[in-house]
Amino acid sequence: MSKTKTNEFHPDEIKNSKRIQKSATPKQDLSWYIKWTASCFILASMSIRGIEGLQFYDIVLSLIGVTGWMVVGLLWKDRALILLNGVGIIFFLRTLITEYLMVA
Repeated sequence: MSKTKTNEFHPDEIKNSKRIQKSATPKQDLSWYIKWTASCFILASMSIRGIEGLQFYDIVLSLIGVTGWMVVGLLWKDRALILLNGVGIIFFLRTLITEYLMVA
């Protein structure tokens, strides 16, 4: 009898299977909530990118998103996420300071 999508798999089947897809990231913990919230902020910033007059909001939303992903990187101890988002935070802060706070 074959398994259908509605049937549950036994934990041993999941553990030993090379065909059942398993997520590598934690679910329903603090990092899960932060990564999805941060992703929504990044998507929101991308949706307004290039619209005249909304550049400030794009930068702020992007900064919030990459800061969230930086926290996720720290929680996961993932150096690639820490490096990528740490540099992103620096770039977005630099843009905010130089373009919107008039500090050169």
